[in-house]
Amino acid sequence: MLSISSTDIQLPSPLPTGLDRYADRKEMARGGNGLLYSGFDLIVGRTVAIKMLLPEHRLDRTFRRRLLREARVTAQLQHPGTVPVYEIGEDDECGIYYTMKRISGENFFNVLRSIAKGDEEVLRAFPLYRRIEIIQDVCQTLASAHVSGVIHRDVKPENIWVGNFGEVTLLDWGTAKVWGESMPFMTEPEGQRRNVIRDSASDDSVVHQTGDYDLPPLTPAEKMVGTPTYMSPEQIGNRDIDDRSDIFSVGICLYEAMAIAEPFRGADRDETFDNICSRQPTPPSERSPTRGIPELADDIFAKATSKQPSRRQQTMRELIADLDKLLQVVGQSPDP
Repeated sequence: MLSISSTDIQLPSPLPTGLDRYADRKEMARGGNGLLYSGFDLIVGRTVAIKMLLPEHRLDRTFRRRLLREARVTAQLQHPGTVPVYEIGEDDECGIYYTMKRISGENFFNVLRSIAKGDEEVLRAFPLYRRIEIIQDVCQTLASAHVSGVIHRDVKPENIWVGNFGEVTLLDWGTAKVWGESMPFMTEPEGQRRNVIRDSASDDSVVHQTGDYDLPPLTPAEKMVGTPTYMSPEQIGNRDIDDRSDIFSVGICLYEAMAIAEPFRGADRDETFDNICSRQPTPPSERSPTRGIPELADDIFAKATSKQPSRRQQTMRELIADLDKLLQVVGQSPDP
């Protein structure tokens, strides 16, 4: 809620610098490498989010470069589907940090998990049509990024944020690939190569695991870029990637959004990789027959997750057009 105090015409004196600029700092979340705080900007007069490294990583050159890179990539994209970056700085005690818009709403992964657990209220708020719309909004953000020469490389429901007023934000650009940029501090590990078959070359099917949204996350190999269950075959095979790798990852997100199930997850990382590279999952309409998924969705998913990049939609705009057609079909059907 906007208050009179935050619109006062007087600036603080002397002007605070560094993290002293942000009052009432409170920890919001922490991940594998970083911390996220909220804080009140004493100069501008607004609440912001502040991202910094965990204490044990603050002097590590690799982690510092990744955080700085994430901030700069996010700042340069300037799309409604990305978080605006306000400031990048370094504090004597807390090290490198950046501040950004504090967003509200909920993580899309949590939305899907609630639906998987039978939460009728969440299902009413996020029917099939709305869940597909969210994926399409992510595609719009990625289309803009691709035009700017940026590939996300870690598209997954956990990195999708759904705002209180319908806005959809794609987070975590720390592993993004920027065309023409070498990244020796983020190289893929040796020994992760997998053979990739053509889509019609095998009748092997994925053996689906149960309890999809209650399984613990698969642990990636050291320095591996991306999340195993959402990687494209070319990421797993440690080959050069382009826009079509993000298309593959979006295809997996689309499947999960519709079927409330994971298409490729195996019992461990290696089985998951083999599923992605060598096996075909059950089409979403067959995997979840009670969720009202039209057969057109099966075709769109199958194309987006083709083992060979040349068989996928070749641009995000092509995938967006396919999702437009899908939404027209879903819109004519009653929600399950």
